Amino acid sequence: MSGGAVAIAIIMTLGLLAVIATRGLGHFWPADIIEADYQVPGQESRVMLGEVVQAEEVPRARLAAAGLPVAEEGGEFMTRELLKVGNRELFGADFTWVVGEWLSNLRKPADITVLERREWGNFYGNLVNVKESGQLVAEGDAAWAELQQRLERVDELHAQLVRLEKSDIGRINHGLERIRLEGRKLQLQDKLDAAAQADMDARRDALNAEYKVLEERMVALTQQINRDSVTLTASDGRQTEIALGKIVRAFRPNAMSSVDKLGFYAMKVWEFISDEPREANTEGGIFPAIFGTVLMVMLMAVIVTPFGVIAAVYLREYAHQGPLTRVIRIAVNNLAGVPSIVYGVFGLGFFVYVLGGSIDQLFFPEAAPAPTFGTPGLMWASLTLAILTLPVVIVATEEGLARIPRAVREGSLALGATKAETLWKVVIPMASPAMMTGLILAVARAAGEVAPLMLVGVVKLAPSLPLNANYPYLHLDQKIMHLGFHIYDVGFQSPNVEAARPLVYATALLLVIVIALLNLTAVYIRNHLREKYKALDH
Repeated sequence: MSGGAVAIAIIMTLGLLAVIATRGLGHFWPADIIEADYQVPGQESRVMLGEVVQAEEVPRARLAAAGLPVAEEGGEFMTRELLKVGNRELFGADFTWVVGEWLSNLRKPADITVLERREWGNFYGNLVNVKESGQLVAEGDAAWAELQQRLERVDELHAQLVRLEKSDIGRINHGLERIRLEGRKLQLQDKLDAAAQADMDARRDALNAEYKVLEERMVALTQQINRDSVTLTASDGRQTEIALGKIVRAFRPNAMSSVDKLGFYAMKVWEFISDEPREANTEGGIFPAIFGTVLMVMLMAVIVTPFGVIAAVYLREYAHQGPLTRVIRIAVNNLAGVPSIVYGVFGLGFFVYVLGGSIDQLFFPEAAPAPTFGTPGLMWASLTLAILTLPVVIVATEEGLARIPRAVREGSLALGATKAETLWKVVIPMASPAMMTGLILAVARAAGEVAPLMLVGVVKLAPSLPLNANYPYLHLDQKIMHLGFHIYDVGFQSPNVEAARPLVYATALLLVIVIALLNLTAVYIRNHLREKYKALDH
């Protein structure tokens, strides 16, 4: 019965992962675009253009109750399909439901063009021409090759613009802010003399001069990016001119071979992993969320491990085993069952407002009234998770210490070692696999927590990474993105539900993979420690 229960649990887990992977990873495949005549009874026929996202059987009576002119004859069910039609500025929505029986003359023209844009979602249509500064450059069959060449140029220019904004402009803004805070600090200390003021003015002027040069370069790059445009005809016959600077890529899925689609699919998956989010987190990638999750969990592990080990060593090796110690153990076990949101409230009240506010008053008075550490951030999120997972590490470490034979301790003491030397060189190394087990459980729980993080440092969008080239390099006061919160935000707060749904599955799969990789790393270290100190058992 136990084996059967374990087998069922494994099968259910693998099935769940398969469903998540299918629905999430399938989103990146370049689906064929259909063009069809859509004839609603009693209305004029129109052309529909888009990709089929979902199809389902619905009762005929349900469609009739929704006000659709459904004929009484026919089967009990009708098929309706969800089409991604794009062209949001023309149609008002990216998706629309259509009745499958009213679609006729289905076709897949090879020249249907899809534009993936930085804003407003996809645009579907027929390519008309390409223009440069309003002047016609190419049209007809030659327009496609010209469009691809000019998009490559725009991509290079856009990459240069992003580097300027994130690296150079960010460095200058950081430097200007440091100069401002330095001057404010000297004012508060009554140490701002003429020499210090002249030095700060010189540095500020140098940075402002550099900023003006970069600003001119950014303006020139922006003009070059928006120089070209493309014109497409939508399914309803309207023509729309779109600047190439607003386009990420253009492709024709109906003309792609299987190899081309596989390459496109790999590119989209890599973009999802390595790029920043766009369109209210429904497009682009989630790299900032991956980075924030991993960095926060690593900081949490660095914080919780020494405290958990020290507490467990004291309770097992030094504390008198009496009623008070038993009460403390019961309290530690009970802390593991406290709802995580309670830890979030504690972290917000104590870490952020009390501790962070005190740090601001003592070390950052020049930044007042703007908070530095008296606001949710990476450090408080890591500390809150450390408090949340501390009972797990304490219990696992205590169990490991309890399994070490008493004869090992007595043998070490008999050979002349002190109690501290016995603990450091014999007991703790032998218990290190159990410590790693506690850390594995702590990482597994911390990486998936969402509720407390919403209060102590995680936000919807924070594309700037907390680790960069600006001093002090690791910005513990900065807010971060998190995969768990990203799932909640995209799934329940997105203005475009249909576009966000597949990204929820893809992000959930990625969160599982990240947790699995972190745990596998800890398991490898645990096994290595177990082999290394196996000889001490004999």
